[in-house]
Amino acid sequence: MKLRTSAGVFLAVICALQTGCSIFSPIPLWELTKAAGVVAGQAIPYGTTKASNTVYHGRAEIRTLCIEFNPNVGVPDVVPALQRELQKHHIESRLYMQGTLLDECVVWLRYTALIAWDVPPIGSAYQPYITTAALTLQSSKGAVLSSSNYQQETTLGMGKWASTQQKLAPVVAALLSGLEE
Repeated sequence: MKLRTSAGVFLAVICALQTGCSIFSPIPLWELTKAAGVVAGQAIPYGTTKASNTVYHGRAEIRTLCIEFNPNVGVPDVVPALQRELQKHHIESRLYMQGTLLDECVVWLRYTALIAWDVPPIGSAYQPYITTAALTLQSSKGAVLSSSNYQQETTLGMGKWASTQQKLAPVVAALLSGLEE
């Protein structure tokens, strides 16, 4: 019994020396509420994303397409994210520099994105993140087959720190199906 009591006293002393320890709080429910707020505040920026402003003209199924590289987009993982999402829809893609005209490219994917810089909730250095992205599928003759956008939700910052692939996934799906989820 004496060992259990001294262990309890030792634990109480250690907790008293730590900041944020709620063992001595007169209102434990308030401490729990504060902790839940911190967790929610860090989870919201990684939340869900969605497509918007989708325009879709029904067409035959696409199996291959060419991606026109946009050197003005400052996030290096945009093209790999696009290619991974296209593969999920069983579409093969190849990347070409702007202005390349090839007879074998019947469908082109062109993209733009705007970025901002900030420090993530659990981080210490500034990192770029996409705030807006626009994807357009065009025929080799320039006709728009479909287009869709990503726009960061600004009220709560939902999805601000979601990965580039998480941001582009619903946009690629809407681009190919015409359905915004």
